[in-house]
Amino acid sequence: MGLALLSCTIWGACRSSSRSGDSFEILGPSDETTDAGKVVQEANAELQKIKVLYKQNENKREEIKKALESNDAAEVKRITDDVVQIFNEGFDSGRIAVDKIAQAEDMNVNDDYKEYLRLKEEALRKQMEAFEEYRQAARTLRDNYDPKNVANREKVKADFTARSENYRKLMEKARDLSKQANEIAKDALRKQAEQQ
Repeated sequence: MGLALLSCTIWGACRSSSRSGDSFEILGPSDETTDAGKVVQEANAELQKIKVLYKQNENKREEIKKALESNDAAEVKRITDDVVQIFNEGFDSGRIAVDKIAQAEDMNVNDDYKEYLRLKEEALRKQMEAFEEYRQAARTLRDNYDPKNVANREKVKADFTARSENYRKLMEKARDLSKQANEIAKDALRKQAEQQ
């Protein structure tokens, strides 16, 4: 379940505790869950941009592998330059999304939603850390790969392999965090259904 759908389903119906037109206001902070849901929808728009970039370029890892196997320096440079550009574009959207989710977390929202947001933010930060690992791996290949220099070639390939493995592990952690967040959402939906 995505952030936007979850926000609208579970937390979108919340109201502020102050009422306009009345001469009184309930003491204590007003619930900002609805507003937080709107901020999360803005984060989702940025995340959608990243998904589009990812889908358009998901074959790059395999292309790099093939270029390395054939020791084609020009092809390695071309592909890795594309990868670096893709990650540069996606990083801006990722930072905006993280900031939006953090902004929503800082609002006065119910505890379930706050925990959901915390886990989603942590998952997104792990994904960005993973992307940075892969971007650095691509930069190293782009800037240093030389099939004629055997020692350097093996060193660069080893760095690429290690960073790619770090990328995989970080993405796995990000998926686990996102899964935990989604479990909180499912529990909240179940509780809501039981109360009706």
